[in-house]
Amino acid sequence: MPELKVNFDILSPVKFLVRSAEVYPDKVAVVYGDERYTYRQFYERVDRLASALISRGVGKGDKVAFICPNTPPMLEAHYAVPMIGAALVSVNIRLSAQEVNYILDHSDAKAVFADNEFAHLVNARPGALPKVEALVNICDVSAEKPLDGPSYPDFLATGSSKPVTIDVDDEYRVATINYTSGTTGLPKGVMYHHRGAYLNAIGEMLECNFIHDSVYLWTLPMFHCNGWCFTWGVTAMGGTHVCLRQVAPAEIFRLIETEGVSHLCAAPTVLISMANYPGARGYQMLRRLEIMTAGAPPSPTIIQTMETMGANITHTYGLTEVFGPHSVCAWKAEWNDLPLEEKAKIKARQGVPFILTHYMDVVDPKTMQPVPRDGVTI
Repeated sequence: MPELKVNFDILSPVKFLVRSAEVYPDKVAVVYGDERYTYRQFYERVDRLASALISRGVGKGDKVAFICPNTPPMLEAHYAVPMIGAALVSVNIRLSAQEVNYILDHSDAKAVFADNEFAHLVNARPGALPKVEALVNICDVSAEKPLDGPSYPDFLATGSSKPVTIDVDDEYRVATINYTSGTTGLPKGVMYHHRGAYLNAIGEMLECNFIHDSVYLWTLPMFHCNGWCFTWGVTAMGGTHVCLRQVAPAEIFRLIETEGVSHLCAAPTVLISMANYPGARGYQMLRRLEIMTAGAPPSPTIIQTMETMGANITHTYGLTEVFGPHSVCAWKAEWNDLPLEEKAKIKARQGVPFILTHYMDVVDPKTMQPVPRDGVTI
């Protein structure tokens, strides 16, 4: 633990919520269907979840798993769990039951929260998960409780809305554990500490031009690198989270219109589905839509199609091990006057570090020496 000094403060992304609840108490923080939570209400719900976890014996160093799509409980968990010094395990809902139960066991999860659509992934037979002491049902698609435990609202009701003291005495304490997809074997757990999550959240906001009146649509899974740290970054800026249970083009375009969405993140496959959506023909966005895309390189055609609608594409790339997006296509003013097709070709590339990255290079895999910075050498 670092020696605390008068000019030193522990960095934790949880503190973003405390600040925004003070500055924007009556501003809408979270939107989900007909539900609207102000920053004051959002903070109160997080405090209820945190205190309810404490009352169930969850504390510093414990692990809490959430198997949940992009709904408010998943967002609330990103604050309540690390707030009490525990670590959040955001589980990929697209994994098999075998992989999910491996993650629950391997991470030493003490409590498991599962959306009822995905509760079948949890082996709830007696003795199957001996380390799990509490099961909670997030009853979002029906009222049934498939797991032997309370519903999420009932669990929150056991907590208090009074502010919970942030129990983080070391900014290198593990805040979350993110498991990779396991394409080369069993899923691998990557540990995110409070300092890294704090800094990367700010870095993402800088790179995507996010400000206080921005509205973010959750098309990117929160279980993926904690939503590239946008779970915390949007809150840091006092923006609005628009939760989205299922990523479907019709719903994306509807929410862009009705909620005034200004930002979203997505893999190129989501952009392809948007570009090919019949309702998008001739579509023009009322508000400029900032889109950050990463993963497989987006084709210039898709970029051109989306930008014709009024979007601005920022292409990034990263790894779970580096808190998400890490390199970016940093735009230059001299490219502004290029034809749209030429701009799309440039945006399909990326390879310079984020503002807060500092350290990045491209090396020859045999010699591990840097290759020429010519944009050509592999």
